[in-house]
Amino acid sequence: MLALLGLITMLALLGIILAKRMSALAALIAIPIIGALIGGFGLGTAKFIVQGIQNIAPVVAMFIFAIIFFGVLTDAGMFDPIISKILRVVGNHPTRIVMGSALLAMLVHLDGSGAVTFLITIPALLPLYERLNMDKRVLACVVALGAGTMNMVPWGGPTLRAATSLQVSITDLYNPIIPAQLCGLAFVMLVAFWLGRRETRRLGIVSGEGTETFVYQRVLTDEEKKIRRPKLFWFNITLTAAVIAALIWGTVAPAVLFMVGVTLALIVNYPEVAMQRARVDAHAKAALMMASILLAAGCLIGIMKGTGMITAMAKAAVTFIPKGLETHIPVIMALISMPMSLLFDPDSFYFGFLPVVAEVAKTLGVPVLQVGQAAIIGQMTTGFPLSPLTPATFLLIGLVGIELGEHQKFTFLYAYLTTIVIAIASIAIGLYPL
Repeated sequence: MLALLGLITMLALLGIILAKRMSALAALIAIPIIGALIGGFGLGTAKFIVQGIQNIAPVVAMFIFAIIFFGVLTDAGMFDPIISKILRVVGNHPTRIVMGSALLAMLVHLDGSGAVTFLITIPALLPLYERLNMDKRVLACVVALGAGTMNMVPWGGPTLRAATSLQVSITDLYNPIIPAQLCGLAFVMLVAFWLGRRETRRLGIVSGEGTETFVYQRVLTDEEKKIRRPKLFWFNITLTAAVIAALIWGTVAPAVLFMVGVTLALIVNYPEVAMQRARVDAHAKAALMMASILLAAGCLIGIMKGTGMITAMAKAAVTFIPKGLETHIPVIMALISMPMSLLFDPDSFYFGFLPVVAEVAKTLGVPVLQVGQAAIIGQMTTGFPLSPLTPATFLLIGLVGIELGEHQKFTFLYAYLTTIVIAIASIAIGLYPL
């Protein structure tokens, strides 16, 4: 009975979110509460909710301060010299332009925001593609691949959601998969090189011959100029590197690292209190939106675990899994994770689908970390810039000027191959068995 109630609750949650009958925030709170009340848990439901929120509080704190940290450094202009240098290096040669496009997307996506990545990279690179008559689908493809593979960072939406739903440490989930992610990024550069060579042959261009030298110069608004701190570039780069290194090292809690990082970034770049308040206010909306979703997810997780519904569901599901297949659950998850970005939005997948699969795997003796690591190599990482369920996808194709269908048709294979490469690398380093 408890398993059936849990199944109905999760299906209702998935259906309502996918059908857009309720916002994800409202559904994550209301649906599990209704399920718990129907199950007869009464006022005890409140205790489950509080426990769930307490368990994910460190993840929420990390995300809030990570958003502010990277937002402040972007405001200070940390990426400006890097962007300018890449644009100068690529020149007018199609191969270098395409590889530079992928590299720029990777670097800018360090903050984990798809919208920011596309708003910075596409306007900077599109004029080069148009002047050389290069295929704009190539630009959309390599930017999508670079941003998607980088979206596995621990402060990115998918990894945060996975750690929250599985109630595991961010560093335990992410750090072991870093070598596999690096393999994925290297493969993206290979794809960019191949596509660039193909464009070079198609256009008959060699080393930019017959083309006018052109370098895009980003024009800053007066407001942007006021908050730029070019003289503090090396301090900001060093601070970013130190925070990321300490995060990977794993001896200090991620939330603490980003709290200290935000403090130093604000004090050094903007000593005036009014400026500090303005920079925090500028990024508060983005931080609050995701933090609210994570706290609502804490309500769902607390109820599903506290009532025992998710455990009952897992025990019931175990009886349907063929003997010998249980050890392959992470590999199966890895293979389907990227295509499932086209079917599930991140909230419904990570908070509705993944916990059930992970609990089934746990019941069969498979570590939940393996399932989580398999999920984040494709679901709304390599898959997010192709998914019609994410607004950033439409921002990307709108800026480039292509249709969703032609973007998906051109990019899907490369994105899926990137996921496969990361999966193979994960198996090779022993993250999960084949």
